[in-house]
Amino acid sequence: MTPKAIVENSLEKGLDIIAVCDHNSAENVEATIRIGLKKGIKVLPGLEICSREEVHSLAIFESAGQALQMQEIVYDHLKGTNRPEFFGDQVVANEFDEVEGFNDHLLIGASGLGLIDIIDNVHKLGGISIASHVDRPSFSIISQLGFIPKDLPLDGIEISQISKINEISAMTELPVMTFSDAHFIKDIGRVHTKFHVEAASFDEIRRALKGESGRKIGV
Repeated sequence: MTPKAIVENSLEKGLDIIAVCDHNSAENVEATIRIGLKKGIKVLPGLEICSREEVHSLAIFESAGQALQMQEIVYDHLKGTNRPEFFGDQVVANEFDEVEGFNDHLLIGASGLGLIDIIDNVHKLGGISIASHVDRPSFSIISQLGFIPKDLPLDGIEISQISKINEISAMTELPVMTFSDAHFIKDIGRVHTKFHVEAASFDEIRRALKGESGRKIGV
């Protein structure tokens, strides 16, 4: 899952826009954005953040700078040091797929941030907050809380199985999408969401989530 391989495989799958959301980190987004610009695919920077309640949510931004600001907030609330012998190396790579360093934070763990704090910080930085894989039996808002609170200011809901869309849609008024959540190259684009927008951009995605001016989402 190197920056170059992610971009090339996304193009092979016919994708126009992708988001790179490593677990509790955004250190590889800039390299992926750079190779995406060269290859002709829009790459949005983000993180998949694990909350204090062990709920995963996506934080997606327009710029790498915003994502890195969110990363610093997460790091300030993330305890522990990675042990490569147990969890593997956490590689930081460049757009040429060369290793530039290693991340020592315990990225596999939960942050000390509550879910509402995460959503608020994402919005303060101008980002989009989407609850991750809510249909899964662990690390999802439904598995941890039992339901989707109506007062949470989320921008959308992500599911991992298209077959679950009607079931989840009945539980919320938020837009429901399906993403590949790929941890392996072969899984990129296995499921995707169609955004009816005028361009592959962060602003257009945001407008589609709100249903503005004819923009919409179609899974």
